[in-house]
Amino acid sequence: MPISIFVSAWYRDGSSVLGSAPSRRVDEGETLRIGIVSDIHGNVDGLSAALDLMGDVDELLCAGDIVEEFRFSNETVALLRDRGARCVLGNHDLGLLGHHGARARAAAHVDHDLVAWLASQPLTQDVTVSGKRLLMTHASPCPPHTQYVTSHSPELRRIAEVPADYVIIGHTHVQMAVRVGRALVVNPGSAGQARDPGNGKRLSFAVLDTVADAVTIHDYDRAQHTVPVAPTSHTGAAA
Repeated sequence: MPISIFVSAWYRDGSSVLGSAPSRRVDEGETLRIGIVSDIHGNVDGLSAALDLMGDVDELLCAGDIVEEFRFSNETVALLRDRGARCVLGNHDLGLLGHHGARARAAAHVDHDLVAWLASQPLTQDVTVSGKRLLMTHASPCPPHTQYVTSHSPELRRIAEVPADYVIIGHTHVQMAVRVGRALVVNPGSAGQARDPGNGKRLSFAVLDTVADAVTIHDYDRAQHTVPVAPTSHTGAAA
């Protein structure tokens, strides 16, 4: 069984935290099943396995670090682009797009249309889903926006003040689903570089059901394309 976290959520209007992308409405109050991946680091096989395992979703989100800082992956970027994924840039993406990534971008194999697509992605996604505000960033949504956030992090106290119903983050490669204040904070773990000792260092992704206000985090083995039995199941509780 995958790890399931069930929570209650409620909606109150709020402004964007980073303001890098305009607030958008992606539905008219209908049920949404949202797939969430993060920290792919150019591992197209890991990403492909996650997409196969999650099945049909209404929206696909990626919380950043799509590529490695010094190695561009045409296949990974193209897969997200072709799936219409809503993405944010992570620190590795920004590194590749910056001055120090010039050599990697100039490599013979690199598709420059895909580099341009990556460069067009925002630092934050701020959307309305099923009447609830969803905010996605790579690291903490609070300034200076580079902090790692774990389930025991003091940073959660700051995130509790963010006027959003769902806060989606990555960066740590460690899965998390915890309710703080109004927000359900979700980190799907990594679909590309497994580092989480809590799930046996397996890859993982999440699926958010916006009507049930439930998120399920799935662990998987890239080679087997199967979801192993998860060791624990938790109910959503305030941090």
